[in-house]
Amino acid sequence: MGAGGRSNPPYSSAEGNGIHVRRVPHSKPPFTLRQLKQAIPPHCFQRSLLRSFSYVVFDLSIAYLFYWVAMTYFHILPSPLSYLVWPIYWVFQGCVLTGVWVIAHECGHHAFSDYQLVDDIVGLVLHSFLLVPYFSWKYSHRRHHSNTGSLDRDEVFVPKPKSQMPWFSKYLNNPVGRLGTLAITLTLGWPLYLLFNVSGRPYDRFACHFDPYGPIFSARESLQIFVSDIGLLTMVYALFLAVSAKGLAWLIFVYGVPLLIVNGFLVTITYLQHTHPALPHYDSNEWDWLRGALATVDRDYGVLNKIFHNITDTHVAHHLFSTMPHYHAMEATNVIKPILGEYYRFDDTPFFKAMWREAKECLYVEPDEDATADSKGVFWYRNRF
Repeated sequence: MGAGGRSNPPYSSAEGNGIHVRRVPHSKPPFTLRQLKQAIPPHCFQRSLLRSFSYVVFDLSIAYLFYWVAMTYFHILPSPLSYLVWPIYWVFQGCVLTGVWVIAHECGHHAFSDYQLVDDIVGLVLHSFLLVPYFSWKYSHRRHHSNTGSLDRDEVFVPKPKSQMPWFSKYLNNPVGRLGTLAITLTLGWPLYLLFNVSGRPYDRFACHFDPYGPIFSARESLQIFVSDIGLLTMVYALFLAVSAKGLAWLIFVYGVPLLIVNGFLVTITYLQHTHPALPHYDSNEWDWLRGALATVDRDYGVLNKIFHNITDTHVAHHLFSTMPHYHAMEATNVIKPILGEYYRFDDTPFFKAMWREAKECLYVEPDEDATADSKGVFWYRNRF
């Protein structure tokens, strides 16, 4: 298995538009996971309960501050200023709550503290507040980390070969179709994934993150899926009480629109972490865990990197060592980059430009036409129908 010492040619855009991206090598790396771990300072793997909670307190305090400002001052501003400030609130609140989402994600990886129960309680509360089924997502996301880059077993944003693409895909391969696809993906992609497993791994029967007995979960996990559902129902009931007291418009303005922005950022971040013309995917004959974990890319979101707790620009290290707390991930990334060499991919394209480019360039995957016998299981993104 693997391609030995074969070199990897640069990727050329399928539309011939002059884009050339040097591919991440798909051959077996000259380093091991153990060597990478030994190079990282030991303190990077230490989880501090106090420090982790400080991020929770800080993020929630900022979120409350934005809410307090909106409730205290927006209604006394003269028109039309009172209407113009709401979009600012939505964006700022959505960004801060995305950071809260990332902390709950860290709980799911047992990277928040040394205490699994604490991690699960914090993660359940924070994710339920954002209408995320904590345990359901924790287990499906864990399988994503166990099978990253596998066309057969990965859990989310699994690209299809050209032969499996829907018949209408070629009619969407244009600016108007691309814009519509992105609009639906960013607004409805996350709930569609949770409800109907859209863009997820195919199963032999209906798969849903709210079904304790669905194919996504094992029998021993079903009780915790019930707990996730109870957490969501509790939050939905709290929202119902809020609507009864404040009205539906209040809920939409204060909570609903920021939540849409959180969901949009979640889809954007996840999609761009695993979708890039330079990244390979592997079939079951070629895949192994380390090469799959390296089939990810770090991105630059500017000031949002810090607000999102560096989940954006330290994702490669996160896939290699998912129990490492986020506040050590940048140090670890800087240590392992020289060792990873060409196996490390960083793209500083602004995320909104990258989203458009990948939606244009990365439509399906196929092996190279001139692939040798030892690389036919390596798939690359294409876009020509």
